[in-house]
Amino acid sequence: MPAFIALLRAVNVGGTGKLPMSELIDMAKAAGFTQPRTYIASGNLVFDSPLAEAQVKATLERSLASYAGKPVSVMVRTAEEMAAVLAANPFPGRAPNHTVVVFLDGPTPKDWREGLEAPDGEEAAAGTRELYIHYGSGMARSRFKLPAAAGGTARNINTVTRLAAMAGE
Repeated sequence: MPAFIALLRAVNVGGTGKLPMSELIDMAKAAGFTQPRTYIASGNLVFDSPLAEAQVKATLERSLASYAGKPVSVMVRTAEEMAAVLAANPFPGRAPNHTVVVFLDGPTPKDWREGLEAPDGEEAAAGTRELYIHYGSGMARSRFKLPAAAGGTARNINTVTRLAAMAGE
């Protein structure tokens, strides 16, 4: 049975968008997904399902909307896709906690550079359905702007590495 990784957008430990990871696991089980497990409390879910990627996404988004009372975007990748995202990292020698992958819902737009502002030396590159960003000095004070990333959800390379490993187990 194929392994999937679901990356929830705008989910965090506190404040708006709060979702206990135990609730996310329960939703996955109720949807018929097997072996659901989470990684850190920021909306990362790894599970197995015989459904196609689009069906997995729709099922999770329906469950999350019912739970939250509003739409929650979910980016879904197969285990193989997540491994390929990691392998395609254009900044492999850089600090993994300063490099993020912004997962998009569809193909990276051809005009993804439009509106790009990197005043602190940040670097960006495009992938298949993701954008890679390296924040040389870290994200805390960065004034980096990339409008094409606005609808996506970001994970640092450490998290991507762990999710790829979990999905491959």
